[in-house]
Amino acid sequence: MITLKSRKEIELMRAANVMVAEILDILRELVRPGVTTMDLEVRAEEETRKRGVKPAFKGYYGFPWCLCASLNNVVVHGMPSEDTVLKEGDILGMDFGVLYKGFYGDSAITVPVGEISSTARRLLDVTAQSLDRAIEAAVPDNTLGDISFAVQSCVEAEGFSVVRDFVGHGIGRKLHEAPQVPNFGEAGKGVKLQPGMVLAIEPMINQGGYKTRVLEDGWTAVTQDGALSAHFEHTVAVTDNGPYVLSRI
Repeated sequence: MITLKSRKEIELMRAANVMVAEILDILRELVRPGVTTMDLEVRAEEETRKRGVKPAFKGYYGFPWCLCASLNNVVVHGMPSEDTVLKEGDILGMDFGVLYKGFYGDSAITVPVGEISSTARRLLDVTAQSLDRAIEAAVPDNTLGDISFAVQSCVEAEGFSVVRDFVGHGIGRKLHEAPQVPNFGEAGKGVKLQPGMVLAIEPMINQGGYKTRVLEDGWTAVTQDGALSAHFEHTVAVTDNGPYVLSRI
């Protein structure tokens, strides 16, 4: 069942998502060669506690960290580690969320480590652009398929592929609510969008093929062919006035 949010609930979610965006901005500035992904995890937790909120991911189905730190060919759910040292030319996906007054905020960015290849830069740019296109489609009387098609058509036109195994989702009092929000699909198909729906829209885009596999830790999802992957995410409320991007500041 899809839960519609009131204006008051959406503003609580806005507050949660602003904190997520602020912390991701802090982490973005820390990304450089020589930094470990555990350094970023420690800072993410410090900033979360400083704001008096709870990390959304830590303990979620047993996930042990506040931050998902996904390096290069890691699609999602990368585990922070003292052994993972960033180097020039890497790309790092950071997915982060908080729980504030009973509501979740959730967002993700992928950032370059120093100078990156032109292909990696194009992958980041196209993935971010596909999210913008999807957000534009998040208006009343459109469908979930319109959001999905916006991502897929943008990405595949540039020669990249859309991950099938992981999708976006509704969000609110639970981190993952109905409906699922795939990044592939047909325009005009699926559930009709209504004011009050809040969606975590998150394109996960691969440089090579779309297939993924999960490592033995049970969490880390990587591209099957070893190619690069990028991930961007915003939490977006559908309103009568158009899409309200709760996680953008």
